[in-house]
Amino acid sequence: MSERVRLARIALHWLIEPGNEAVHRMVNANGPLRALERLIEGDVPDSQLRGAAEARIATGDPREVAEAALERAERLGARIVIPEDDEWPQPVRDLTQLLGRPAEHRIDRDVAPPLCLWVRGAPRLDEALARSVAVVGARASTHYGEHVATTLAYELAEQEWTIVSGGAHGIDAAAHRGALSAGGLTVAVLACGVDRPYPSGNTGLFDRIAEAGLLISEWPPGSVPVRHRFLIRNRVIAAATRGTVVVEASARSGASQTLRRAIALGRRPMVVPGPVTSAMSVGCHELLRDRSEVRLVTGAAHVLEEIGQIGSDLAPRPRDPERPHDGLDVESAMVLEWIPRRGTAGPDELAARAGLDIRTVMRKLSLLESLGIVARSGGGYRLAPKPRPPKAGASPTEASAAPSHAAASPSEAGATPAQAGTPAQAGTPAQTGTPAQAGTTPAQAGSASTRAGTTSRRADAAPTQATSTSTRISTGAGGTRRVARSRAQKEQEAGAAP
Repeated sequence: MSERVRLARIALHWLIEPGNEAVHRMVNANGPLRALERLIEGDVPDSQLRGAAEARIATGDPREVAEAALERAERLGARIVIPEDDEWPQPVRDLTQLLGRPAEHRIDRDVAPPLCLWVRGAPRLDEALARSVAVVGARASTHYGEHVATTLAYELAEQEWTIVSGGAHGIDAAAHRGALSAGGLTVAVLACGVDRPYPSGNTGLFDRIAEAGLLISEWPPGSVPVRHRFLIRNRVIAAATRGTVVVEASARSGASQTLRRAIALGRRPMVVPGPVTSAMSVGCHELLRDRSEVRLVTGAAHVLEEIGQIGSDLAPRPRDPERPHDGLDVESAMVLEWIPRRGTAGPDELAARAGLDIRTVMRKLSLLESLGIVARSGGGYRLAPKPRPPKAGASPTEASAAPSHAAASPSEAGATPAQAGTPAQAGTPAQTGTPAQAGTTPAQAGSASTRAGTTSRRADAAPTQATSTSTRISTGAGGTRRVARSRAQKEQEAGAAP
């Protein structure tokens, strides 16, 4: 019996487009088997419905078409889920709330719950949709909209929410990719067969969704997408999820229709605002203006506050970075306001400017000083200097120490005056052929004087050479070599010189 019911539901969806209210009432009153028989026999009071069934029957036998579709789905690795199955998502039954409402267009009347759903993917359909949110928007999206949709879907998927969308270009595709990037679950509700990726440019995306999530459709495998089917399937997106987020929408957008379906079903309607100059945000702004139920959201925290548990999933209030004077009382803030940015000010001057008595000013200055906001300077107060952050990538020791080869002054080199460019090291008598070089001949002294001039010029050009404690001595044949001498040795030599 269950297999016959399954085939009857498939045949009914092939005979009459999904969402038809008359077919839905026939199935509820007579069951899917008898409803199919009545449509085949023409036992239908509605002449338009009867004519539509006769036109479709002329192209093939409904039962044979249903069997062929089921075989094709098995080869594809897809399955059919019907309301009699445990896997059926119960929230879509709420679509019955929309029946019987006055509507001008057929699209607004075809809102009945689906008779069956084709599913491609491993997860159970009911479990995947039990904790889900729809993220939909414009196909001709902007970079701003795609960025918002991707980030939003990623962060919601990280919180183990299923992202539901329509698989189209633009916002839909960005939402699916964001969920997949987070390793989360995503569901694409299609307006064609689950074996016919549309748009074709998203073929790779549909394959990824089928591997990690679900592709679902009301139309059997092989069905082609036509315009009105996209509007019909939007009701499933709105009903199957806890809420719908519209990221971008033009003035006439299917995403706006999905949100209106969500409002009618009592789901949480949400809209992301956009630039007022963007045509892709006109629909979003109109929804915010026209419908008081619509909530403005800017991130995953706001969405979770709408669809999550009451009292627990609350979005944090946005705050600027904390500053030292944020918690000051009014009088302390008044005193601080009159302390000059440069220079100092005494308590009497501050009291006059702030309009406070001197005792209050003194108390507030003590408080500000203890907080490190002001500092004493002479007989007044000034703003405390802000601490300088250490250089990036350098440890405190490295930041405070300067390279020895780059020392341009004694303080930078960390040397004593006797070690860093004192007269004893840069052209002093001890190095320029004076009597301090005991035992030298006048010729050697003149040669030493010449070398000292060269050393002096090198010291002027390179401070690091000027800090050297070595001297040059002759080695014969015009050669020289360096002999390092300690400070004690040089003092001893200087004392021994006549």
